[in-house]
Amino acid sequence: MGIILDSIVVIASERRGETVENLIERIVKLTGDQEAALSAVGLTELVHGVYRAQTSETRVRRENFLNELVAVLAVYPYTGETAFLAGKLDGEQQNKGNVIPFTDLLIGATALYLSFSVLTTNPRHFRLIPSLQVIQF
Repeated sequence: MGIILDSIVVIASERRGETVENLIERIVKLTGDQEAALSAVGLTELVHGVYRAQTSETRVRRENFLNELVAVLAVYPYTGETAFLAGKLDGEQQNKGNVIPFTDLLIGATALYLSFSVLTTNPRHFRLIPSLQVIQF
């Protein structure tokens, strides 16, 4: 079992001035000794944030935090299998009137395919994905 970190968890940690080590310690304290990882989709969101920084100082700080994070966490790809799963989940949920934001859908499908949980500060959209274990951070 493992945990996929929602990008919002990483963003909040970096903005608070935490180190990657602090972030990992807090995750372990909450979830136990499970593999923590990122999805490639979540990583895309994080890289996007690096390049949207308003100052060079912020950009460098975000980039350093992200580089340190990916040095210690696995990044799981969005694959054909996860694409089929995401399409199925999205179609089924939209038939029920539920709309899951696209990036949350892809992150959740990646976690579900791996039999991982998702760690997030905003569980609302992830809870629309049946069988996905969602942990609030």
